[in-house]
Amino acid sequence: MGGASPSGCLCSNSNDLEENKSKSPINAAFVFIKPHAVTDKVKKLVQARLQANGITILKEGDIGGEEIDEKRLIDQHYYAIASKATLLKPSELNVPADKFKEQFGIEWKDALAQGKVFNAMDACKKLGLDADQMNAEWSKSKDAKKLVKFGGGFYCGLVDTASKDPIYVFNGFFMAMRSKFTKPGSSIHFYSVEWDPKKLSWADFRGKVLGPTDPADAPADSLRGEVLAQWQDLGLATKPNVGDNAVHASASPFEGFAERSNWLEMPISSDSFGKALLSVKLDPETMKAWSVDPQVNIAPDKKGSVFDALEDLDVESCLSKLVELSKLNR
Repeated sequence: MGGASPSGCLCSNSNDLEENKSKSPINAAFVFIKPHAVTDKVKKLVQARLQANGITILKEGDIGGEEIDEKRLIDQHYYAIASKATLLKPSELNVPADKFKEQFGIEWKDALAQGKVFNAMDACKKLGLDADQMNAEWSKSKDAKKLVKFGGGFYCGLVDTASKDPIYVFNGFFMAMRSKFTKPGSSIHFYSVEWDPKKLSWADFRGKVLGPTDPADAPADSLRGEVLAQWQDLGLATKPNVGDNAVHASASPFEGFAERSNWLEMPISSDSFGKALLSVKLDPETMKAWSVDPQVNIAPDKKGSVFDALEDLDVESCLSKLVELSKLNR
């Protein structure tokens, strides 16, 4: 691979070996300000708080809504939800036929054959609805108990607009989420960051520096807590909430790797955590597949989320856990 060799490999150059010994594994995350909170004052606040906590900003910049839409960046980011709403067609989904029939009174295969089922994006085109209108129709279906949950982030609803024949729609709620990132003039402002895990744990990075998902529960000196307290002075149009909570950050080193691959198109061989994955002989294709958070074996007789299994682990523990999971899934 040239240059300084990855730790764990045989090195012919003693200077490279000594250099590797002196290097401590580093935590690396992807952070971005959500579109509703992208103001100059929020950018300055995020930069200051990251640096005050010993976090180095390697790169920052803006990614516009048009690019996010065209490259389906937010769809990949929320893959578990978006795969059903925008990325895959109904025929490609693993729909529990028994639950579908129990809820809607029609066989899944018949509904599919009759062309009555759509992902959320195609449903908007079919019904002539924009994202907010689809969200309103989805809410009506929910209130009318015409929804069924197949699994985490996997829903189907019977949408009846009265002006068109009713159709079955997957994850109709996602279009409103997506539109916040893709509407013209919107953008995210990102930071690719790293820090020493001996000085700041990943758990504290998320819990204390970033703050919990709900800003109302966030410490006053966390980023989400500060934005909530100062939202008007910071130039936000509305008060932050659970969905619009100002700032996103990776939940683990592996999630950071996945997000840099998606948002920055970072090759595995150029990414700091990607190099670490290669150094412990983890299969690049498997790691790419796991970057969209599939259900895998997390114990001999148990499946679960890859991301959940790695949440809040520092870099060395995260690598060790990935090796363990890789063995379980051979």
